[in-house]
Amino acid sequence: MLGSAIWILLAGFFAGQLARRIGAPPLIGMILAGIGLGPELANVLDSSVLDSADDLRTVAVMVILMRAGLGLDRKKLQQQGTVALRLGLLPVIAEATVVMTLAMVLFQFDWVTGLLLGCVVGAESPAVIVPGMLRLKSLGFGVAKGIPDAILTGSALSDVLVLLVFSLLLTVITGSAASSAWLLPVQVLGQIVLGIALGYLAARLMIVILVRQNWSQTAVHDLLITASTALLMVLAAQKLPYFSGYLAAMALGFFLIELDPPLARRLRLEFNNLWSIAEILLFVLLGASIQIRALENTLLPGLLILVVGLLLGRSIGWFLSTWGSNWTLREKLFLLPGNSAKATVQAAIGAVPLSQGIEGGEVILAIAALSILTTAPFGAWAIPTFAPKLLSKDPVDPTKVAVQTRPLLMAAVDTSPLAPQVLAKAAELARRSDGEVMVLHIAQAHETDDLKALQSLSQRLLLDVRHRFHILDGPIPDVIVHTAQQYRVSDIVIGKRGHQAWENLIVGSVSQAVLESSPIPVTIVEASSRESSLKGNDGANDP
Repeated sequence: MLGSAIWILLAGFFAGQLARRIGAPPLIGMILAGIGLGPELANVLDSSVLDSADDLRTVAVMVILMRAGLGLDRKKLQQQGTVALRLGLLPVIAEATVVMTLAMVLFQFDWVTGLLLGCVVGAESPAVIVPGMLRLKSLGFGVAKGIPDAILTGSALSDVLVLLVFSLLLTVITGSAASSAWLLPVQVLGQIVLGIALGYLAARLMIVILVRQNWSQTAVHDLLITASTALLMVLAAQKLPYFSGYLAAMALGFFLIELDPPLARRLRLEFNNLWSIAEILLFVLLGASIQIRALENTLLPGLLILVVGLLLGRSIGWFLSTWGSNWTLREKLFLLPGNSAKATVQAAIGAVPLSQGIEGGEVILAIAALSILTTAPFGAWAIPTFAPKLLSKDPVDPTKVAVQTRPLLMAAVDTSPLAPQVLAKAAELARRSDGEVMVLHIAQAHETDDLKALQSLSQRLLLDVRHRFHILDGPIPDVIVHTAQQYRVSDIVIGKRGHQAWENLIVGSVSQAVLESSPIPVTIVEASSRESSLKGNDGANDP
C-alpha cells in the first residue's frame, strides 16, 4: 500500500507539472497518470488503495469545499439575490431532463432509469469548479458582481439536489420506497437548512476551541482540528442522511469568515497547502477508477448525450437562472466553460447502478466515465482561458482570497560597515515570509577587493535564503528605485548613516532620496542599529 501511495503522489505530481509546462491543465496529466497506473493499463496500484478510493476522494472533496466556503463573499451573494439559488437548481434540472429524454430514445431506457442517468451526468464537479472560481477571485475576474461566488454556491446546491434525487430513484427502481417522491422537496430543503445550521454551529465551536480557549499553538493545529471537524460532518451525513455534510463543510468555512476573519485567513492558507496533496490523490484515483473498456459501445451516443445535454439543457437552465439579473450577455456566456465540468460526483455514483444490478448500469457507468474524460479537462482549460475575455477585471478583496506569492526583497548595499546590518535585516524579513532577497550594489571606481568581500558577506548572511547579487551603475537613488520596480520587489531595505546635518546632506541623502521617490515600501536601517519602517510616495509613516 505504501508503494502505491508513492506511485500516486510522484506520478501525479510530475504528470501534472508536465501538463502545465505544455500549457494544459495539470488535472489532465493527473487523470492520465491514474489511467496508466490503474487496472486498465499498468495495474501497479494495490487493491487496498483502490478499495479506499472513495474515502480518499471524500477527504479531497471536503478540502476543496472548505476552500470554497473560506472564499465566499456574503455581500456579493446578497447582491446577486436568487441567482445563486437558481444556478443550483435550474441548470441541473434542465440538463437531467434532456439527458433522460435522449436516453429513452437512444438506449430505450424507461423514464426512471433515464432520469438516473440524468442525475449522474448533471452533477457538477467541485474539484474543477471550486479551484477555478477561487483562482478568478484572486485575479479579480467577475468579483464586482460576485459571479464566482454565485457559481460556487450554485454548484454546491446542485450537488445536494442531485444526490438526493439519485438516492430516491435508486429506491424507486429497487422497489424499496416507491411512494416517497412527494417528500423530495422537503428532503432537499431540510438537508440545505440543517447543513447550513450545522456549519454555523461548527464555526462557533472552532472559534471557542482555537481562539478563546487557545487549544492550538500553530496554524497546523488549526488546520488539524478544523479539517477533522469538517470531515466528521461529512461522514456523519452518510450515516444520518438528514443534512448535507458537504454543504455543512462549505458553510463552516463561510461562517468562519463572518465570525473571525483572522482565523479564516490562517485556515485559508493552510487548506490551500493541503489541497496541493489532496488534488493529486483525487485526480489520480479518479483516473484509476475510469473503465476505458466500458466506452466501446457507447462512445458516439454518449458524446451526443453530453453535448446536447450541455448545449440545450444547461443553456436553458443558465438563461432562466440569470433572467432579470445584472449579468451581461458575455457574463452569461461564461457559464458554459465555468459551470459545466463533471468529475468527482460521477466517479462516486457512476458505478452504483451497475453494482445494484440495475438494467442499463453498464451504459450509465460508461457515460459517467466519458463525462469525466471530456468535461473535466475542458472546464479546467476553459475557465482561465475565457474569463479574461468574458468577465470584467475588478479590484481584489484580499480578505476573501489567499495571497501566497513569495515576496522579493531588495537589499541595497555599498561597501561601508553598515552593509552587514542591511543584509541581516533583509535576511530576517525574508525568513519571516519565506521570501527571496535581491542584493543590489551600485558600482563605484576602485572597489574590487571590497566588492569581493561584500559578495562573500552576502553569501554568509543569506546562506539559508534564496538570493541573487546584482551589480549596476548609474545614479544611485534612481537605479535603486527603477530596479525595484522592474523586478517588482515588495520591500527595499537600505542603510542610513548618522543624524548630523552635514551627514544627512552628504551620505544620508541616498536613503532620503529613495524614501521620497519610491512607490515601494522602504525599510531604513540606521547605523545605530535602530530600524524604522517607512512608506514611499503613498505616504511615509513612522511606526
